[in-house]
Amino acid sequence: MNGEHELGLLAAGVAFYTFLAITPLIAATVMIYGLLGNVDTVQAQMAAIVELVPAEAAAVIEDQLLRIVTTSSGVTGLALSVALFFAIYGAMRAASGTMSALNIINRTTEARPIFKRYLRAAALTIAAIFVAVTGIGSGAVFAWLQTQAKFLPGSTAPFFFGAAPWFTAFAFGSAAFAIIMRYGPDRPAPPWRWLMPGALLATLLWIAVSFGFSFYVAYISDYNATYGSLSAIVVFLMWLFLSAYGVLFGALANAEIERQIGAKTAGTNA
Repeated sequence: MNGEHELGLLAAGVAFYTFLAITPLIAATVMIYGLLGNVDTVQAQMAAIVELVPAEAAAVIEDQLLRIVTTSSGVTGLALSVALFFAIYGAMRAASGTMSALNIINRTTEARPIFKRYLRAAALTIAAIFVAVTGIGSGAVFAWLQTQAKFLPGSTAPFFFGAAPWFTAFAFGSAAFAIIMRYGPDRPAPPWRWLMPGALLATLLWIAVSFGFSFYVAYISDYNATYGSLSAIVVFLMWLFLSAYGVLFGALANAEIERQIGAKTAGTNA
């Protein structure tokens, strides 16, 4: 089914829309986090997140993050609401592209009115932002707990608080992918338990892709020699493409599991 659905082309489309949405998505995350905490600490707390991605991709994200933090630090009140609205609207490109890809994977045609479609894209975008904000906040909490663990007896406490952020990130990633797979396509929402295999697979593939591609860029390939000054953008786009491929592959696994279950159920009833 991977070839029949042209998963590579779908992933490339999702990666392109995500590339267009990444700056407003970061802006919306920073603005919302600024309402709950100190915006000046966002860069330091997101540093742990960008360690996963290739250095060139991390440089692109950090550059955008620095610019957004610098320009949005003085935005308050009505201006903040307007800026947040346009940031979420711009970030909806990624959600819209993902919804279209999921419709193809689930063999369904988009029939929702345009207003409902935009509302669904906005809801998925806001959900992704809040998952990111919660992940950043939990990372800060675990970092503080790790400093306190030095005073606790035994050797397992520091290890536990050091490993907890990774388990938390895995849980947040799986939950976010499950939400996208459940509410993205135009179809009746399946039970959550049907979505977990694909969501877990998507999270594992994303982690494997991030580590594997980072190693490939750092030690095997030389994108600077091939693309010159465009190497950072090319690496970032390639990482987005591989990440989208992993997520869509997890959604495809869920669709095929559901199809097999439906075929067996129909055969049993017959």
